Parts: sequence; C-alpha cells; structure tokens
Amino acid sequence: MFGELRGELLRFLAARTGDRVEAEDLVQELWLRIQAADPGPIGNGRAYLYRVAQNLVLDRVRERRRRERRDSDWADSQTIKVAGEAADARPSAADNIIEREEAAALAAAIAALPEGAGRAFRLHKLDGLSHAEVAARLGISRSGVEKHIAVAMAHLRRALKD
Repeated sequence: MFGELRGELLRFLAARTGDRVEAEDLVQELWLRIQAADPGPIGNGRAYLYRVAQNLVLDRVRERRRRERRDSDWADSQTIKVAGEAADARPSAADNIIEREEAAALAAAIAALPEGAGRAFRLHKLDGLSHAEVAARLGISRSGVEKHIAVAMAHLRRALKD
C-alpha cells in the first residue's frame, strides 16, 4: 500500500512542509517507521499512513522550535544589553590589543626580574610549585623563597605601574 500511495504522501508532506526535499526525507522516514512498527491488523491502511505522515510533520515542527529556542537562548547568553539594545559580549578588537600589550608588558617585567627572584617567582607562580618545593629545588630555605617572591612582586608592581 505504501508504494501505491507514495506519490500522494509526498504531495501531502510537501504541502505541509513547503519543501519538496524535506518532504522526500519525511517519506523515507515514514517508510522506516512503518517497517519498524509492530505487525498487526490495521483497519484502514490509508488513514494509518496519513496519520503517521502527519505525526512526522508535527515532530519536525516541534524539533525546529526547540532548536530555535535553544539557539536563541544561547545567542542571548552571548550578548549583553546596553541601553536596551543587544551588544556583543565578546571583547572588541581594541580590548584584544590592550590585553596583548598588557601580556607583553608582564612578560617583559618577568624577564627583567633579578635572577634569584625570577627563578623563585617562575617556579611558584607559573609552574605552581609550593614554597617548600621551590626551596627544595633551589636549595634555599622557605623564608628565602618568600623573600625572593616578595622582591619579585615588588619589582613587577613597579614595572607594571609605569
């Protein structure tokens, strides 16, 4: 019966979706759905096929609405409101340039640290070692590490203030 009604079902689905390609997809999905259905007596095969086709269209509409709502929610989370109008929450090109310049200034300031303070600072702040681990690695006391880091922090504050 499906073979006999295929053209009719295709026109029915094209009218419902407004898209012949989507209608073709739905006809294929209809075929798969009726093949997977439990075999059993069906009183009116034609009505059954049209009902399954209509349900497929409704499923697609619901899926499209969910996708649009999800996409809209995501887009809303990526924008901020300024004076009631949407503004992109991503950093501007100017903000990116400033951020790069600040990172370059910080890297230069770290490179200019005195030797002992620089090693202690890099091991503790950049490599994530504890004061005790830095002390063991450098062969100095914990208080020596603390003094080196204090010197490094003071040097960086001065360098970045300028």
